[in-house]
Amino acid sequence: MLTLRTPARPAAPPRRHRKATRGRRAVRRNLTAYGFLCGALICFAFFSWYPIVREILLSFQQTNFVGDTRWVGLENFRTVLADPVFWDAWKNTAIFTVLALVIGYAVPFTIAIVLNELRHARGYLRFVVYLPVMLPPAVVVLLFKWFYDPGSGLFNQVLGLAGLPGLQWLDSTGTALLSLVLVSTWMNLGSGTLIYLAALQTIPGELYEAAELDGAGLFRRIRHITIPQTRLILLVMLLLQVIATMQVFIEPYLLTGGGPENATVTVVYLMYQYAFNFTNFGGGGALGLMLMVVLMLFSAVYLRVSRDDPR
Repeated sequence: MLTLRTPARPAAPPRRHRKATRGRRAVRRNLTAYGFLCGALICFAFFSWYPIVREILLSFQQTNFVGDTRWVGLENFRTVLADPVFWDAWKNTAIFTVLALVIGYAVPFTIAIVLNELRHARGYLRFVVYLPVMLPPAVVVLLFKWFYDPGSGLFNQVLGLAGLPGLQWLDSTGTALLSLVLVSTWMNLGSGTLIYLAALQTIPGELYEAAELDGAGLFRRIRHITIPQTRLILLVMLLLQVIATMQVFIEPYLLTGGGPENATVTVVYLMYQYAFNFTNFGGGGALGLMLMVVLMLFSAVYLRVSRDDPR
């Protein structure tokens, strides 16, 4: 009589071996993620953190990056504070920021509301609004340089057709800074408009329908529905716009060179002059550190106030 025997099962590996195998599998599974994380951290540290630390050190040093570097303490800060252009630069930067907020903050939001209300040609109009963003900033600035030309410029030709005298847009202390604000607003109009438009399209349509049934007009709908529903985006955009406009550089650099009579010298433009025209890198670093501290304080106060706002 034949007897069938069940083959014996192989012995289970030891518990320690199983644990080590699972650990190796977990490492292999996450190795790609760790690689991307390390790459991002290295890039961020090299391009963001290192320049910040280097600038802070530079503001307390005297160097030309060729000879010896000397530690001078607060001497660079005393130098820039004694510069008569220093306070002009801060005043111009503050005025530019306020004007950019008044014009560049309200105009994109208004355009986004209008585009959101349209039923036809939405895609075409969005493309037209976003078109300036696709142009290189230097091209936009040079284009406006022709617009502002006191002789054959577009703006003076339009004024001439209306029977008005032409203006010295970039050569007058009364209009030079405003001219830079217009360039900056036009250049950044598309990005702000699309962000506001995306926020507007998240508002439920039932809210507007209920408001219309209650007899609410356009302005009451904007005040009681649109603005409260987009409050978070509006607060974030306000903060980002203040930070960006406080660092304005390319417009005064390419259009006016800081003139006329220092009417368009901004803090970042003065920083550039110290570093590359006066070969005083320490002075430029000191100005950069001052600007960074001001923006950090503003951001902290703004976030604290906006967070405590019960609305």
